[in-house]
Amino acid sequence: MSKLATTLTQFRDLPDEELRQSLARNRDELFRLQLGQYTNQVTSSAGMQTKRRDIARIMTVLRGRELGHETQGQKLKKVRTEAAVAAPKAKATKKSAPKTSKAKAKS
Repeated sequence: MSKLATTLTQFRDLPDEELRQSLARNRDELFRLQLGQYTNQVTSSAGMQTKRRDIARIMTVLRGRELGHETQGQKLKKVRTEAAVAAPKAKATKKSAPKTSKAKAKS
């Protein structure tokens, strides 16, 4: 499981109040990183990108809960499995014409 999937699962397992606290904490850390970059104290901008993406993930989970698309602790695999069962893909079968040999064709 990738780090992204692990992080997203952790966010989905948190209650709304803890997500809001985490959102506020990440926004504060992002502000401090931006301030540090402005004053030339931060040499790497990778931390800023990570914080921005974490903020976006948290906001996405919160918005999904507001709209009713997901609930706390909903597992991604379960949703994918249910979707696969609901709409199975039909396999297209390729039928080929029977092969005839030249010997049979002459007779």
